Amino acid sequence: MKSFVIVNPRSGSDSPSADELREAAVGRGVDVHLLEKGDDLQQLARDADADALGMAGGDGSLGAVAEVAIERDLPFVCIPFGTRNHFARDLGLDREDPLAALAAFEGVERRIDVGRVGERLFLNNVSLGLYALLVHRRERRRRRRQMLARLRAILLAAREHSGKDQFVIDGELVAARVVVVAANAYSFELFSVGERESMDDGRLHLYVPHGLRRVTWDERSCTEMTIETAGNSIRAAIDGEPARLVSPVELEIEPAALRVLVPPSPE
Repeated sequence: MKSFVIVNPRSGSDSPSADELREAAVGRGVDVHLLEKGDDLQQLARDADADALGMAGGDGSLGAVAEVAIERDLPFVCIPFGTRNHFARDLGLDREDPLAALAAFEGVERRIDVGRVGERLFLNNVSLGLYALLVHRRERRRRRRQMLARLRAILLAAREHSGKDQFVIDGELVAARVVVVAANAYSFELFSVGERESMDDGRLHLYVPHGLRRVTWDERSCTEMTIETAGNSIRAAIDGEPARLVSPVELEIEPAALRVLVPPSPE
């Protein structure tokens, strides 16, 4: 089987380095492309002469390559090489050991669900409201290389977002600081996303918090959903990456759409 992996050298930490990851992949017979400035990530995946596609990066870049894997009906390999690596965690991978994840190229295949927001795929969730504002603020400060970017983002977001946004969700008016739509069911904590026990329950899960500290959440599930706001543009976070959406936003689940390779179980 011809295998191909794209490595984002600007993701992850220094251990292992992108070069070390490339060497380990080549040692397994995997073709490697180190992502360069100006590269079209999805076009690289579309043009690859491969029977399996992999991505070493954060959740946002993983989703972009996974989308091409679905288009080409190829199995996908996740290499946790980002900051949070929520998708890898929920697959059961060791987020601290991206080299071990390379074993998935000789691993076993699973079918898992993905979500769609408009035409865009998401592996984890779409957030609107306060968390989306936090992500947009954090990204701007990260680009400016300011210290304590996450803390500053939280403080600014809380100051600018003291009230509740108005959403119309499937025709029902909802006032909330945060709205999260996830592919499969999550647990949640303050300013962080918990884990998924299942990645193939075939449902979208909507979460709306109660109280200032969001201790409890209203939850409902469905296979498709429409969210509207008064304004045309909606600030969102898709798999933790900042995005702008146009109201109304259509979301749906695609059950068992993604073929994922995971490392074989230990003997």
